[in-house]
Amino acid sequence: MHRRTAGPLTSPGSQGPALAVPERLREWHRGWFGDAGLAWVDALPALAAGLLEHWSLALDGPTTHGAVAWILPVRRADGTPAVLKLQPIDDETAGEPAALRAWAGAGAVRLVEHDPPSGSMLLERLDAERSLLGVADDLAALQVIAELLARLSRTPAPSGLRRLDDVAARLLERVPAAVRRAPDELAEPLTRCAAVVREVSSEPAGDRLLHWDLHFGNVLAPLPGAAREPWLAIDPKPLAGDPGFELLPALHNRWDDVVATGDVERAVRRRFDLLTDVAGLDRDRARAWTVARVLENLLWEAETEAAIWSAEPDRAVLRALLG
Repeated sequence: MHRRTAGPLTSPGSQGPALAVPERLREWHRGWFGDAGLAWVDALPALAAGLLEHWSLALDGPTTHGAVAWILPVRRADGTPAVLKLQPIDDETAGEPAALRAWAGAGAVRLVEHDPPSGSMLLERLDAERSLLGVADDLAALQVIAELLARLSRTPAPSGLRRLDDVAARLLERVPAAVRRAPDELAEPLTRCAAVVREVSSEPAGDRLLHWDLHFGNVLAPLPGAAREPWLAIDPKPLAGDPGFELLPALHNRWDDVVATGDVERAVRRRFDLLTDVAGLDRDRARAWTVARVLENLLWEAETEAAIWSAEPDRAVLRALLG
């Protein structure tokens, strides 16, 4: 379901070459989590082998990986294709099984099995070669995102998920220190964003089930011939709150297409209007919660003193939405 890495096939329970963790995934975990990340990666082959045996699965192709998860294509005992997703349990991933159960396959990938101690999941297999990134018309792809956003966020959030109210409060707590250390060109948007978030978070942020990472690459087609909807969301990092918090990933999608219009701010507003209209969102609240997502990125930029890929899009979104 993510980038491909080569590896020969093996049978359930085997710890042959196919159960070797991709080196790039290992390096990412070492860079982000240090020794703890390496320990988690080192334990993956044994974990995968145990789950292959426990759930009677056979490997069915090269493994894939994203930034965090290791994905193994498998077949169940009855021949049904599926994927085994292995990822560490943290604040972002802990709620994924609960969210997928709540959606029950309506607009999202189906959860087949879940191993609570490890956080591992067996999921229905979708077509990793067909995502919304491949749809030529970016506005048509955005329409799909907006329709999915509307459907998924109709579901009340299950209990126990992280809450947008708490996320916003923690963001605001970080602002003073970030402003003190940031250069003027970053301190000004930090301060401005914080004021917007402080105002919108003065009221409850809601209880809808949010995906949090609904972008073109996280929407896949089903396998050919599957009796499923045309597009399904994957890889949620769920929380409970206002659906307006969902928009920034889609506003960032295919940023080169936005730049190519020659009027970046107008193109951003067009995307924002389409998303809010189709999803039926209150435009003022959606604007404020989108600013909260930008604030999250700006804080990371200030605290790490590192350039991030979204810096230019984030500032363009602020200009488009706040003037």
